[in-house]
Amino acid sequence: MKGGVPGVVFGVIAAIVFACAPIRETKAQSTKPVQPLTVAFIGDQGWGSKPRAVLRLILAEGAGLVLHQGDLDYGNNPTAWDALITDVLGADFPYFASVGNHDGRWYGVDGYQDKLQARLDKITEAICSGDLGVRSACTFRGLFFILSGAGTLPDAPDDPDHVAYIRNQLAQTNARWRICSWHKNQESMQVGGKDDEVGWEPYEACRQGGAIVATAHEHSYSRTHLMDNFETQSVASTSNTLMIEEGKSFVFVSGLGGFDIRSQRRDGPWWASVYTDDQGANFGALFCTFFVNGESNRASCYFKDIDGNVPDRFDLISNVKGP
Repeated sequence: MKGGVPGVVFGVIAAIVFACAPIRETKAQSTKPVQPLTVAFIGDQGWGSKPRAVLRLILAEGAGLVLHQGDLDYGNNPTAWDALITDVLGADFPYFASVGNHDGRWYGVDGYQDKLQARLDKITEAICSGDLGVRSACTFRGLFFILSGAGTLPDAPDDPDHVAYIRNQLAQTNARWRICSWHKNQESMQVGGKDDEVGWEPYEACRQGGAIVATAHEHSYSRTHLMDNFETQSVASTSNTLMIEEGKSFVFVSGLGGFDIRSQRRDGPWWASVYTDDQGANFGALFCTFFVNGESNRASCYFKDIDGNVPDRFDLISNVKGP
């Protein structure tokens, strides 16, 4: 008995040491290259041959995810709209949308949210929480995005619930790549005829949290330089490689999903790229490939229209550190 006790004690100690030791496989997994993910950003889609052509472009460019910034079909026909997406991209293609001001049948049985939820249920790699497309947060293959109804539901600027939700979600995520998606704009954050409809607080909450701001509503394409204050339109850098961090980000409007194309009515030194009817724009999408070459902090983006024109191309480096 006396000779057996030390052996038992030694065994217990050894078990504790083994349990506390670092697992080499965990470290190896953490350094495994991340697979590139191409995201197509569109808005203001409509119905007919042009929206179908944009969807075919998305398929041809190898996108693995669509983030749609509102205004789906302008006909309040969720079943027909979903059938179009399924016909071109497939029933289980990862497709997410933020509510737009023309998406009147968002809620209810067979509404747009129902259709998007049914699609989400088929995507095992996606996790979402909240009121989908209105006040929700999702992760998909390392990408974190907020689908917001800021400025749309409710139709009022600087809604405190939206602002608090955005700040809270960005404070909790440790994702390197973060996107805030909503439909409407501030007047200075688009080049057409839109007024202040969102308020500056959602924009600034996203910038402070290191998130890219994706919008539509104005039927053209435009992208800002890297900015350190959206409200004052303060430009941090004019480089075509944008270094994103907490407090520095950019805004784009990708509203050429297929409905119509509008002319340019505004300008400013904070704009890096403008593509409207005045520049001969055609319908298309912004494509961003995240985790380029397996590097977790690099992305490459370009806008391409259905004729093959590429009016804008730029690179991103994320220095976002997380909570």
